[in-house]
Amino acid sequence: MRTNRPCHFLPTRCWRSLLFLLCLPLFFTACIKEELQNNECDILNAWVEGEEYESFFYHNSQMRIDNIPSNSTEIVFRVRTKTGLSPMPVHFALTPGATIEPANGSPQDFSNGPVTYTVTSEDGKWMRTYRVDFQEVSSSLSYLFSFEHVAVDTFTSGSTYHVFYEVNNGTRYNHWASGNAGVAILHSNWTPEQFPTYSTANGYQGNGVCLNTQSTGAFGVAFSKPIAAGNLFLGKFNVNAVLTNALKATEFGIPTSQQPVKVSGWYKYHPGDEFTNASMEVLPDRVDQGHIYAVFFRNQDALGNPVVLYGDSVLTSSLIVSKAQWVPAATDEWTHFEITFEGGTADPTILATMGYSYTVVFSSSKDGDTFEGAIGSTLYIDEIEVEFKN
Repeated sequence: MRTNRPCHFLPTRCWRSLLFLLCLPLFFTACIKEELQNNECDILNAWVEGEEYESFFYHNSQMRIDNIPSNSTEIVFRVRTKTGLSPMPVHFALTPGATIEPANGSPQDFSNGPVTYTVTSEDGKWMRTYRVDFQEVSSSLSYLFSFEHVAVDTFTSGSTYHVFYEVNNGTRYNHWASGNAGVAILHSNWTPEQFPTYSTANGYQGNGVCLNTQSTGAFGVAFSKPIAAGNLFLGKFNVNAVLTNALKATEFGIPTSQQPVKVSGWYKYHPGDEFTNASMEVLPDRVDQGHIYAVFFRNQDALGNPVVLYGDSVLTSSLIVSKAQWVPAATDEWTHFEITFEGGTADPTILATMGYSYTVVFSSSKDGDTFEGAIGSTLYIDEIEVEFKN
């Protein structure tokens, strides 16, 4: 009998890493047996091929999406227009032995919204559904993120956490990501408000976002990753990288045809009591700080390969054109902030073809990426507006 797999099933390849780190030979042996049964059902890569479809995209690199995170069940191609889009054949690379329905490479009608695909493992016991969509890229000169749209995601551990998304002209855009899926690996049956990033009804206007720095427990301490800072950013979170290279789990950036010039919004911030390093040693002379920053960068390298920025390059990459950074002062009242991009100017020809991306990032602990900060540090944000160059 076929079984519906949870939306964010932690795949065999992630369990292998986790079990190896825990050094439990019995579980490791079971994991190998599971792998031999070919029970994975993931989409690894997705692409559109054919010269007749190139005109729908700003450049050919956008016709392919590689290394799809295992915690993602939505695949989005960004196009100039959806007019005349149907029918469009999408091709997929699947985990070994898996099959997909509708058929791999079969033409489908995406003009009225996403198409649902079901991937079935080779042994027929596991199934997973994906939503594949083609979305027009907005060229608005300003965009307001109010965080009123919130969904609940379920991890294989049984934990549930909040996911923030935007709606424009009836289309859902999953531009926002957080590290909640990584924290869910460590905790069973947590509710959304227990995670580092969650929706709060007490925003500046309506709902807002609460980001708080938390302990990762004994497991995190054992691997010198004792805290998890609340974070929210424009981009994707790849849970596959959490156990091997945490800084590669955050994939920053969404394509744009406009150059951002300013980010503004409302915030509250309260630092935690004790600042600790990655060894959980208290550093009495340090006070935790939140961090709000934005980066505008070239999303292709010199060879034309697509580029995203990671936790170890988001502020230092040579492909950065301009950026804005700010450390919010502690305040218990909703306070307005405004930060301006500083740096160079985009090439208008490249910009017109979506050759740049931008991200906006919020964190409850400025040095949380190196696992330094204060447990209890809390940053609230709401009504975030990004303005673009006219």
